[in-house]
Amino acid sequence: MQLQALFSDFGDQVTLINPEFYDQVRHREISGVFSDSRQVKPDAVFVCMPGHITDGHEFAEHAVVQGAIALIVENPKSIPPAILNQCAILSVHSTHQILGTLASRFFQDPSRTFTMIGITGTNGKTTVAHILDHILKKHHRNTTVIGTLGLESERLCDPIQAKPSTPKADELQALLAKLAQSEIDTVVMEVSSHALAQGRVAGCHFDMAVLTNIWPEHLDFHKSTTRYVQAKTLLFQSLEPEENKTKIAVLNADDPYVSHFESHCPPHVRRVYYAVASANNPKPKADVVATDIRNELQHTTFTCVLPAEAFPVKLNLIGQFGIYNALAAISAALALKVPIPVIQEALSEITEIRGRFERVHQRPTVIVDYAHTPSGLENVLCAARNLLTPTGRLILVFGCGGERDIAKRHQMGMIAEKDADILVITSDNPRSEDPQQIITDILTGIERFRPERMIVEPDRRQAIHHALNLAHPDDLVLIAGKGHETYQILADRTIAFDDRAEVEQYYHVLSSTLSPAPEAGPSLSAEPI
Repeated sequence: MQLQALFSDFGDQVTLINPEFYDQVRHREISGVFSDSRQVKPDAVFVCMPGHITDGHEFAEHAVVQGAIALIVENPKSIPPAILNQCAILSVHSTHQILGTLASRFFQDPSRTFTMIGITGTNGKTTVAHILDHILKKHHRNTTVIGTLGLESERLCDPIQAKPSTPKADELQALLAKLAQSEIDTVVMEVSSHALAQGRVAGCHFDMAVLTNIWPEHLDFHKSTTRYVQAKTLLFQSLEPEENKTKIAVLNADDPYVSHFESHCPPHVRRVYYAVASANNPKPKADVVATDIRNELQHTTFTCVLPAEAFPVKLNLIGQFGIYNALAAISAALALKVPIPVIQEALSEITEIRGRFERVHQRPTVIVDYAHTPSGLENVLCAARNLLTPTGRLILVFGCGGERDIAKRHQMGMIAEKDADILVITSDNPRSEDPQQIITDILTGIERFRPERMIVEPDRRQAIHHALNLAHPDDLVLIAGKGHETYQILADRTIAFDDRAEVEQYYHVLSSTLSPAPEAGPSLSAEPI
């Protein structure tokens, strides 16, 4: 692609800073669009992205040395004057918002190659994505998931591992371009509020948007619930009309913000609603409704009621949040014309998703979950409580992340005190903050500190060991906050740490200690006979 083709229809959105030099190079074939100067190749376009820690404008000179043919900038005055005669410089209002569009154009709009499904919401994105992925695979669609657990695709000759969360816009488009060269026909992607606010999914052409639920979250970044919701809304507003394509919005009819999302969907978008019947609302106004719900120790059953028919569902996930996640995936699958028997069979096969209410030991039951928000913690505690026998206790290990929304620490302390029998408060990715200060913030939410049911242990390994030492066979230990993560982020380094591995190691050592000593036998000597 020629440089001028990359900017062919941006009009006054782009200002040429040195038009004479641009005229000299506008017919040159470009080699790529990058936001990391270390990746720049000769004849590439480098987009200067302002960040929280570093500013891409500071690396403009390095990009030119690497061979950049053009720089996209927000602040032309920050560019060294000497560069004006070395590459074309184009100024835009927001490099964050234009990066994805440029990268998508360079890779010839790869997201149009497949059915693109975006899933957003505070909790449940990962679970919904993987349930839907399994249903679609059962229907013989070639699907893959981009999200918190990375990118998994057995159909790629060269497996790709996406970074956690939504990749940067240029990395995402490069990833989609690689998928477009494979047999993938459907991409299911978790879309975070950060990704939407920062334009990381700009250039993606979504065919379906799915809403799980909305609770105030990431207010350290968004500053207000209103701005948080507005960021989520961008996914639904992006459902632009395309010829011969029906755009679909799957909405949680029970969520307090559903009317907001409904009103911000473009007029041509087909809306599909899901809900759970309750005593207060036995017949909710929704297209897909769960009723006759039965929670059992190993699974959940319910009747899925549609406008014209109903069918039974057996789900190997537990808790009310599991039902909502399943309904979101069912609604999306039905909208994609997956037959009901395929959906039923797929749902009955799904087992625990890594780090999402994952049972890692029995007697006592030990569950690892990613819950790191007040609503997420409350949901999993409720689900865990339903699994207890009358004599069992609920033991909770949890903390709060450093450099994140401080207000939620108080809330999570309140929820933990209310819903758990024993609390072990510890560290969870403290980053540059003092772990003890984070714990102190959590303790402000606890009305009365009682040593007989509350332990403070900043060392997460020791905290998990404390909880497991206390647990009786009928108890349930819930280790919350990290889920699938295999690291702990400290002030000066990131160390390997996996809650699931810690539990496994604890019981391995315990079983070795309790095993009877082997009978004496002939000794093996290293000495020559």
